[in-house]
Amino acid sequence: MKKSNPIFIVLVGSILLTLITFVTVLVIGFFVHLPYWSWLLLPLAVGSVAFLVFFLLVKRFIHERLKILYRSIRKGKLTGEDSFNMTMTQDVIGQAELATKEWAEERQTEIVQLKEQDKFRREFIGNLAHELKTPVFSIQGYVLTLLEGALEDEKVNRIFLERASKAIERMTHILEDLDELTKLEVNELKVEIRPFDIRELAKEVMDSLEMRAEEKAISLRFSREYGNPVMVKADRSKIAQVLTNLLNNSIAYGNDGGETIVRFYEVDDIVTVEISDNGLGIDPKHIPRLFERFYRVEQSRNRNEGGSGLGLAIVKHILDSHQQTISVRSTIGVGSTFTFSLDKYKGSPNSLVSSRGVTIK
Repeated sequence: MKKSNPIFIVLVGSILLTLITFVTVLVIGFFVHLPYWSWLLLPLAVGSVAFLVFFLLVKRFIHERLKILYRSIRKGKLTGEDSFNMTMTQDVIGQAELATKEWAEERQTEIVQLKEQDKFRREFIGNLAHELKTPVFSIQGYVLTLLEGALEDEKVNRIFLERASKAIERMTHILEDLDELTKLEVNELKVEIRPFDIRELAKEVMDSLEMRAEEKAISLRFSREYGNPVMVKADRSKIAQVLTNLLNNSIAYGNDGGETIVRFYEVDDIVTVEISDNGLGIDPKHIPRLFERFYRVEQSRNRNEGGSGLGLAIVKHILDSHQQTISVRSTIGVGSTFTFSLDKYKGSPNSLVSSRGVTIK
């Protein structure tokens, strides 16, 4: 029996009182002729009554205080008398100490998380303000210049209006990406899972980005020729956005005259997609935060490159909605590789109307 058990405290108290009573009776017995049986019976009776009284008092005392303690720990969830049950033979003091320690550790974890969330919120607001401030100031400058007389100058008025239009377009992209990211986070965008050829989709995305890649003389290509379709089960439009954002990212931060290579690996029920470039690369210390909103690597992520700074965050949320993962490998000066997985479609491609169609029953 542990010394911290309430029953142990009751036993010790009642035994001490029994011994005191026995000694008292023994002393009195020398002066007053008492029956010998009373010498033993009286202490035992006192000890029994003391045990019962101590038991009830100690139980009530400890129960009331532990009930208050557990109510505080459990945030007021104890509503009835039976919500907290105490057994006198258990180490309730030790259990309360352990529960308090666990509660303190949980609160400390919550405090750390709240601090991290507050830091993220402040960084996010600062980044958002910076992203919007740049085009707003540009628009403001062009409009003020036009109002001050440049509007009458045919040589500059159209140029300034076109530049203001581009700044407005950039703001629109930022707000659209923010709106889409918010919907993804609250699961408002439904994922329509259907089979399609990921190789065909990647080719379409690469073709749509060909002109932008040519501006930097970057080659977009597959690692090899794929004879058969690479069939996956996913939301085609969402995965198209994933590929667009990743390929755009590789072009924006790739070296002039470089290349971006797309690879597919089929293993069991999974198709793995790799997008590799030989661009600037990313310092490993930045990779854990790479998919945060507006997060940019100082050395290589230049805001002047364009984009909303939300592309990778959207990619992460889309893949999360598919219950898939994305990872990054990168070496400074060598390049980066983004890898994500999709569920493999095991049916026959011939059973589909097209990669954009539905399965024929």
